[in-house]
Parts: sequence; C-alpha cells; structure tokens
Amino acid sequence: MSTVISGGTVVNATGAHTADVLVDGERIAALASPESGLAQQWAASAERVVDASGKYVVPGGIDGHTHMEMPFGGTFSADTFETGTIAAAWGGTTTIVDFAVQAKGTSLLSALDGWHAKADGNCAVDYGFHMIVSDVNDSSLREVDACVEAGVNTFKMFMAYPGVFYATDGEILRAMQKARETGSMIMMHAENGIAIDQLVAQALAEGRGDPVEHGLTRPPELEGEATSRAIALARVTGAPLYLVHLSAAQALDAVTAARDTGQNVFAETCPQYLFLSLEDLARPDFEGAKYVASPPLRPKDHQAELWRGLRTNDLSLVSTDHCPFCFAEQKELGRGDFSKIPNGIPGVEHRLDLLHQGVVRGEISLPRWVEISSTTPARMFGLYPRKGVVAPGADADLVVYDPAARQTLSASTHHMNVDYSAYEGMELTGKVDTVLSRGRVVISDDAFHGAAGHGKFLARDLSQYLL
Repeated sequence: MSTVISGGTVVNATGAHTADVLVDGERIAALASPESGLAQQWAASAERVVDASGKYVVPGGIDGHTHMEMPFGGTFSADTFETGTIAAAWGGTTTIVDFAVQAKGTSLLSALDGWHAKADGNCAVDYGFHMIVSDVNDSSLREVDACVEAGVNTFKMFMAYPGVFYATDGEILRAMQKARETGSMIMMHAENGIAIDQLVAQALAEGRGDPVEHGLTRPPELEGEATSRAIALARVTGAPLYLVHLSAAQALDAVTAARDTGQNVFAETCPQYLFLSLEDLARPDFEGAKYVASPPLRPKDHQAELWRGLRTNDLSLVSTDHCPFCFAEQKELGRGDFSKIPNGIPGVEHRLDLLHQGVVRGEISLPRWVEISSTTPARMFGLYPRKGVVAPGADADLVVYDPAARQTLSASTHHMNVDYSAYEGMELTGKVDTVLSRGRVVISDDAFHGAAGHGKFLARDLSQYLL
C-alpha cells in the first residue's frame, strides 16, 4: 500500500525542512521538495494521501522502557501487550522495548520465552525486549551470549529491592565483565536498596504509612550514591552503563562527571520526573498512591536540572517506565502501608505530547524533541536507521503532529488500561494527528485503525554509541 504525506515539515534530529514523503509498502520510499511537483505525481497512484500542511512529520516514537503485564507485589501491571501498544500508538509511539523478567532460580532464556508468549501476536506496534537479570550465576552468565544472538543485548540489574531483584556489587561486577566481553550493555536501577529498606522499616515502626513516605524514605542522596557506585564498577570493568529512570540532580551530577571523562555512561529520564513532584506524592486521602514509582518523584527544584541535562545530552533520552496499576484495586493494596503500594505510573500514551511542552516552553529545540524521543533510542538500542529517522529506506513509522492543537489529559479519554491519569486536567499544546506503523495507518481521524498482531518482534543490534 502506498501513502503520500504532503505539505508537512519533516523534523529529524538533524533539523527541519518542508518535504513531501512517499511511503511504499512498509518503508519510506522517497522525500521530495514541494517545488518538485513529485507529490502530485505520487498522489495520482497512491492509495492514500495525507495533508500535513501546518503540521510536523516526525519518526515514530520509540519508548525504550515499558513494563506490560509485569508481576510486582502480588499483582500485575494493568496493561497487556495489546492494550499497552494500542495506547502507545495513540500517542505516536510506534516501537516499545519491554523487559523480560528472570525470576530467581530460573534461566534467562526461559524468561525470554515467557515474554515472547505474552507479546507475540498481541502487539499493535513493533516491540523488542531487554532482560532483567535477578540471578547472577555461572549458568545465567553463559546464557548472555544466546540472548545477544536472539537480539536481546541489554540487561537490567537492580541495586534496590533486596530479596527480589537486588544484586550485590560482586554480582554486578561479574555481569559487567560479561557485558564487556559480549559488547552488550548493563542497565542499572541505581538506588541504595539496603539503606532504603532500613528507612522504610523505621518509618513504618513509627506509624508513618502514607504514600509520601515512599519518597521520603528513598532520598535523592541514595540515588546519587548508587549511581556513583555503579559508574565506579563500570569504570573498573571497562563496561558501558545505562542508568534507567534517572530522577535526581545528585545522580545526574555523577553521570555528567563520568561523561566528561569520556566514560561510556548513558542515562534516561522520564516525563513524570520532568512534570510531577514530591508534592503529588503528598496529596491527601491516599491520592498520593497514584504517584508511587521508584525512584520516587522528587522536589520540584530537580526538574530544572533534568531539563538542563536533556539540553546538554548528559541525559540521552526520555522513556516512560510505563508500569500502570489501577488505583481502585491495586494501589489500594498499600493503604496504611506505603511499602505495599505497587510501584509504577502510567504514561506510554503521553510521552511525545509531554515532551513537546518542552519545545513550547523553550526547554528543548524541535530537533532535540525528535532526538530524545526517537532517534537516540533507535541508536542506543540497535534499531537505527531502520527506526528513528524520516529517510528513504527506513521503516514507515511516521507521525503527523499538529503543534497548534490543544488537548486536556484525562483518564476519561486516554486509552491505557488504568483507571486514573497521573496528569489529570493538564492542558497541553500539540497533539498526534495521524500515525503510520510500518506503512499502515493505525491512527487517523481520532480513531484506531490498527490491530493486535500487526507489531513485529525486533531483534536488535548492539548499541551504536559504544566505543
């Protein structure tokens, strides 16, 4: 099927220019200047013509950090791979990279098989996997090679959650040595879980069980300390390091210092840390439970530092850490005991729109918006130039974006399978108009036209940023 997108401003990470785009089948076939008249020739035989006048044409978003159907605290995140990827499409995200979870005592490859069973045939957009490593031993380290061959070459570890996902410094060291050997990359949840557990126990013993205590017992200093320690281990082993969901200025300072020495250290942040704060965790009547995630929301003054990090590229990209739990049935599990509130905030549908507010407010440029939401994730996770760019030969994952449209975020209108919005009532400038996933129009005229099963598994190459 062929589609012509005419009259729009094509925005890539390298800049913006007016161009018409020809899509043939699943790929972008050509770009042409409006003065060439080629769009009129293409339109004569095209099955569909999209008028993008006054709008941006950008590469589909790539969300490199989602958790669909993830087990946590005796329950599961509320979005399935079907509902979560449909919601992603509504927000202009055409690729997700989710996390297969190795349970203690099981193998990496069996975990990967389990996540394929959940996702294959159910995704509305393309998808790949990272691997959560919770059990570092000789057997699991041997399996890393097979995972890399299967297109899963990023391995997440935790310095938090003792007894569940927690890894000792020695285990992290061994995993980093294996990453160095295979060209793969360790992703790190950097919080000092041993100290945090002590603070949590003390708070509960003193009768402090409200949701805000989740933030107060996970202070930013303990994210900064763990980040510095992870960076030191990476330096000793010579391995690259990717810090997930960085939330605190102290952690960003450590990343900046490492990058200034030329170390292969990368970090993402998430929209919740750019737009929400500890004040939301302190909302009364248990409302703060809606905002429980780890790391927690920080005081507002951290937000300016994170935006600065995005401008200077000390923060490489923005993912969502989408991990939705319903307020009524799941977050309620922790009423009176904040440590039992399932950790996670929904957001896969709103990442592009929220980051566009950074353009509107002058925090980032228009090309940087595309870079942190699509191009850098594609390069970081071995998908470029198939993904992340509007160029001939790339997959026709395209978003026609209306920068002047107004919208108000609400649980009553979003498409994520969760009963609240963390951004309820927030008014935004800019809105997705049309979305193509590998040439198929999946969003247009305020309707979903895709289907579960359209999305393909992406076996990823090694990161393009590693020296």
